[in-house]
Amino acid sequence: MDLSILYPKVQEFIQDQLGVSIAKLALQKNPFPEIDWLTILNQIEAKTKSREKLPTWFSTKAIIYPSKLSIEQTSSERTAEYKSSFLEGNSLIDLTGGFGVDDYYFAKKINKITHCEINTVLSEIVGHNFKQLGVTNIECIAGDSLTTLQSTTEKWDWMYIDPSRRNDTKGKVFMLKDCLPNVPENLDFYFEKSDAILIKTAPLLDIAAGLSELQNVKTIHIVAIENEVKELLWELHKNYLGAIGIKTVNLTKDATNSFDFILNQESTEANYSLPKRYLFEPNSAIMKSGGFNEISEQYRLDKLHKHSHLYTSNELIDFPGRVFEIQDAIPYSKKEIKIHLENSKQNITTRNFPETVELIRKKWKIKEGGNSYCFFTTDMNNDKIVLICTKIK
Repeated sequence: MDLSILYPKVQEFIQDQLGVSIAKLALQKNPFPEIDWLTILNQIEAKTKSREKLPTWFSTKAIIYPSKLSIEQTSSERTAEYKSSFLEGNSLIDLTGGFGVDDYYFAKKINKITHCEINTVLSEIVGHNFKQLGVTNIECIAGDSLTTLQSTTEKWDWMYIDPSRRNDTKGKVFMLKDCLPNVPENLDFYFEKSDAILIKTAPLLDIAAGLSELQNVKTIHIVAIENEVKELLWELHKNYLGAIGIKTVNLTKDATNSFDFILNQESTEANYSLPKRYLFEPNSAIMKSGGFNEISEQYRLDKLHKHSHLYTSNELIDFPGRVFEIQDAIPYSKKEIKIHLENSKQNITTRNFPETVELIRKKWKIKEGGNSYCFFTTDMNNDKIVLICTKIK
C-alpha cells in the first residue's frame, strides 16, 4: 500500500482532476515523479466512480481507492444499507470482504465484524479506510477465508458471502458451483461456523437454479435501484425447511417500493380481462421474482394475458411500478397503426409481442420520446393490440 498518494499536494491534484478524461491525463507529464503515475491515475478514476455510488467514502479525507474494477464490483451504499436493515446479532464474518462497503453498514447493526480478503493489498487498504471512516469494530484478516475458518473454533451469528465468477466460466450459465468460493461444496462446513448465512449474487443467477444448488433457504431478497435489479440476497438458516419468502424492493430517490410473497403458493391465481381504464407495469424486482399471479391477487388487478405481465383496473391504486392511463386500445393492424401511430413520436414498450421495439420504430417511422407511451402486447383473447397511454407515475 503506497501511502505517498496521501500527501496533501497529491490529494489536492487528485481532487482537481476528478471527471477529467483518464486517456487525456495519461499523456501528460507526471507532476509527482516520485509516485507511480498509473497509481495516481487509478486514484482519480476510482474516486470519480465513487462520487454517486459511495458518497461516504468520496466525502471522507485520505481514503485510498483500489482498482477501478473493485469499485465497479462493490456494493453501492444504498444496497449495503438495505442488507444491514434485516440483520441483527453480536458477530458477523464476511468471507469475501472486498472494499468493505457492506461491512461498514453491517458494523452499524452488529457489534463485531470480521472482514476476510484474499488480496493482501486490498485488505490493507480497507483497514486504513475504516480508520479514516471512524469504524472501530471491524477486524481485517488477509488470506483465504476457508483457512481462517478452519483455524478457529469460533462461531458467528451471521456469515456473509459474495461469490465471484471464475474467469473461465464467462459465457456459461451462471451457477454457484462455478464461483469462488464454491458455496454449494462448502455449505455444510459453513453451517458449522454460523447458523445464518447471507449470500449475495448477481441478478444474472436464475432463482430456480440457485434453489437447486442451495439448501435451507428461508428468504430471497431481490434488490433494485431506480428500477434496475442490482443483486439477489439469499438468506439461509441452519435446518430450515419451511416455505421460502420472496422480498422484492425497488429503492428510488424518494421511496422504497416493496412487494413480498411466498414462493410457489398453490392457491395463487390471476384474474384476466381486456384493458380497462388504467395500466400497471411491475418494477424490475417484481419481474425478476416471477410473482405475476401474486401481483394480480394482492392488488386485485386483472392480467391482460398469462405471459404479458401487464395489469389493468378501473381503479387507480398505489402500485410498485409504473402506472398509466389508457387513452386508446387498438388492434395491431396496418390500418389502425397508420391512423394512430405512423410518423409520430412515442415511447414504446413490448410485452409478449412478436416484434422488437427497433423493428416497430423502423416499420412505422415512429420517433423516440414525447409524452405518449405505447404498449405493444397480447390480450386475453390472444389478439395483438396496442395500448396508447399517458404516464401517471
